Amino acid sequence: MYKKLFIFISMLLALYANAYAKGIDKIYVHEKISFHVTCANDSSINKLEIVTKGLVYNDTLVKEIDGTVSGIEVADLNNDDSPEIYVFVTSAGSGSYGSLVAYSVNNKKSLSSIYLRELSSYKEISSAYMGHDKFSVNKNSLIREFPMYKQGDSNNSPSGGIRELHYKLVQGEASWILELIAVEENERQKESR
Repeated sequence: MYKKLFIFISMLLALYANAYAKGIDKIYVHEKISFHVTCANDSSINKLEIVTKGLVYNDTLVKEIDGTVSGIEVADLNNDDSPEIYVFVTSAGSGSYGSLVAYSVNNKKSLSSIYLRELSSYKEISSAYMGHDKFSVNKNSLIREFPMYKQGDSNNSPSGGIRELHYKLVQGEASWILELIAVEENERQKESR
């Protein structure tokens, strides 16, 4: 049953990814600040461009990403009345490994990068990881969710349930940091949100 559910979820994710695979050219607005995001999503390595408007110092950010854009959210996780933009990236290949490109608006003036620690630096958390990440924003948290693999599981048949990581946005010494605040595990595979 889990295998059929995983295949169904994988098909839904593929359809969702295909919607983005056609390319991104969209404007996201939070109050009077806008982010114009473009990405061709036409190869395994792509160029992501974010152009801001409404800041004291508007900017054009260009970044090479390993994969395609699979989602974008604008939020204010730290409740400072200045938004952040979170761009979710899914790598090519059977692992569909997730990564994040994120920027925070500083007092409605400029942008700075948001740092997300590599999953591999959390030894216990990453031990069951083989990709297939999903990112989302829920209230004041960034959520990273992925299936857990037991020893012997193939890449398309995870049997360990779902691990969900919850992060909050905090001011670091030199930049914004997504700090891990909670880890939840569910025995059964969850359906897409």
